[in-house]
Order: sequence, then structure tokens, then C-alpha cells
Amino acid sequence: MDIANRKMSGFEDLEVWKKSCRLTIQIYQAFDQCKDFSFKDQVQRSALSVPSNIAEGYERNSPRDFIRFLNIAQGSIGELRTQLYIAREISYLKNDLTVELLNKSKEI
Repeated sequence: MDIANRKMSGFEDLEVWKKSCRLTIQIYQAFDQCKDFSFKDQVQRSALSVPSNIAEGYERNSPRDFIRFLNIAQGSIGELRTQLYIAREISYLKNDLTVELLNKSKEI
């Protein structure tokens, strides 16, 4: 069944929303002690954008809008992955945590 046409009780039932919320929390925790506030802010905003756009698109009650907001969320997850690669290279994240976060972001 097409997800855009599937009746649910709310966006909270979407696995992609749940997973993206968990990833966002993990991102906030991973960068909690980061002193590069502009980088930290950008990474956290990219992560937060994903579940937020999924929820906003769902709540618009329009399959066309939902698809548009899913595309925006997909762009944000690509932005986040880029920032994770950079964070690893500049030693803001350890390799094992970076790999874990990248795998979760690819699954989303």
C-alpha cells in the first residue's frame, strides 16, 4: 500500500519518523561537548530537520505535500551525512560512532 494514501493515527506511527527522532537525539548527545558552536548548531539543525519535515508533511493531509516534505527530509539526511564525514575527519567524532550514525542515517 502506498504510504501517502495509508490512514494512520498520526505521523508518530511512522517508523521513519521514530528512527529519525532517535538519530536526532543521538546526534545531540554526540555533539553535546563540542565547542565549535557553529558546527554543532548546523549538525543538530540538519538532524532535527529530518523528523520535523516528516511530521510537517504528514500533517498537511496532502499526498503531494507529504512527498515534497519527504524529499526535503531526504535532503537534510544527506546534509547530515556530509557533516558526519567532516566531523570524523576533523576529529569531532570517533570513527566507530561516525560509522554507526552514518549507517542509521542511510537506513532512514
